[in-house]
Amino acid sequence: MPVVRRFVRKALVEWACEERADDVLLCVTELATNALRHGVPPGRGFRVHIYLERIEKAIRVELHDSGDGEVRAADGPPGAEDEGGRGLLLVAALADAWGVEERSPGKIVWCEFLLP
Repeated sequence: MPVVRRFVRKALVEWACEERADDVLLCVTELATNALRHGVPPGRGFRVHIYLERIEKAIRVELHDSGDGEVRAADGPPGAEDEGGRGLLLVAALADAWGVEERSPGKIVWCEFLLP
């Protein structure tokens, strides 16, 4: 994930949009980890897109993968002994909006962060 984090941090710095950098970087790390663990078939990769929405004053991050499968946050908090299940809960808590869109093949998982 260091490459993904550096890519996103560089964009945020170049756009002078570092106010929410910690939230954005944590969420992009969680989404990239999920893409690798659950959304990328063997031999395939994923794409990261980051957009500065000047009119809406927001940062949008998208992860495009070619895998199938449903993406949804857990119904409740994971147990203390559970090794996973927190990623999308973090995204839902930190991002101002998030969702999933269809892509052929695969899907796009996105999150948005409003800027001051």
